[in-house]
Amino acid sequence: MKRLVPLLAAVLALSGCSSFTGIYDIPLPGGADLGDHPYTVKAHFKDVLDLVPQSGVKVNEVPVGRVEDIQLAPDGWTAEVTMRVNGDVELPANALAMLRQSSLLGEKYVELSAPPQGEATGRLADDAVIPLARTNRNTDIEEVLGALSMLLNGGGVEQLQSITKELNAALEGKEPDLRATLTNLDTLVGTLDESKSDIVRAIDGVNQLAGTLASEKDELAGAIDSLGPGLQVLNDQRSQLVTMLQSLDSLSDVAVDTVNASQADIVADLKALTPALQKLGEAGADLPKSLELLLTIPFSDEAVNGIEGDYFNLYAKIDLNLQDIVDNLSRSRNNPLQNVPVVGDILGGQSGGADSPLLPIPIIGGSSSGQQQQPPADSGGLGGLLGGLLGGGK
Repeated sequence: MKRLVPLLAAVLALSGCSSFTGIYDIPLPGGADLGDHPYTVKAHFKDVLDLVPQSGVKVNEVPVGRVEDIQLAPDGWTAEVTMRVNGDVELPANALAMLRQSSLLGEKYVELSAPPQGEATGRLADDAVIPLARTNRNTDIEEVLGALSMLLNGGGVEQLQSITKELNAALEGKEPDLRATLTNLDTLVGTLDESKSDIVRAIDGVNQLAGTLASEKDELAGAIDSLGPGLQVLNDQRSQLVTMLQSLDSLSDVAVDTVNASQADIVADLKALTPALQKLGEAGADLPKSLELLLTIPFSDEAVNGIEGDYFNLYAKIDLNLQDIVDNLSRSRNNPLQNVPVVGDILGGQSGGADSPLLPIPIIGGSSSGQQQQPPADSGGLGGLLGGLLGGGK
């Protein structure tokens, strides 16, 4: 007891010589070893809760320093915590500062840690400042209890029992349906997951369509504005349109009756047409070639290769004396005039001979003399009449 009196007197004397701001100025026994050359680090926190000076500073749960001071940051909204750290502790320049709690109701302390692997840069120096973006704090037990108190007092916890009872009553006896619903929901979600690429592509297509419509909104507006007069015209001609449709209905009835009445004849005509169509089908590719050859008479395509130039001259004499034509027909094996009893009377008893008129017809070009030959005149009969009509009679 006698020894404590001088010690207290010395402490009071020292305190009288220097400024004394509170109990936090008195060094506490124990704590982290700061070493011979500690350095100062400052960190800004949104909220330091009940962190006090002399609280611990740890790295990987190992004490490496203590909190020296807690002041309002220069921005006037956040807290600035000043810490003293052992000089042998090396931390990166972008170190993190977290406010943690030793236990559920334990003391608060500051945890210093390095950023995720690969992001550490530099070294934390003396008087370095850890900004607000690299600080955080855990949820305080008082905050948890306060939130729980609000939930229990005014959060409707007393209604949970009613909700549970009503839910049980709604689902009672419907377990199979609920299980089937959940199964179908799982299938639906799986199908949607498998088709997500198609869904995304469809959404992109809709987006492109919307962009196209937006770029052509003036044309669409013009079309819509022009649609009104057209509708007005249709409205004015509604009676004519109704009459036309009624007439079309009557025409369809007549057409149906006509088809039904002529069905047998149409079928018979088609059956009779079948052989001709079959022969045309058998002709195949020969028919177009024949038509090509018909247009080249009397010169074939091969004749062009033997002629120099780009045209032909042809001079032909065609006998159009009807008497000669009838005589030629009568001398045929299949005489088409054998059943005509008055052929001789019609022809006036004339017979063909050397005096039969010949009508020269220049097809392309002409004769060497350039003069058209005149057929000799016939004395009488139908042959003479035909010759006179063709330019050789009187």
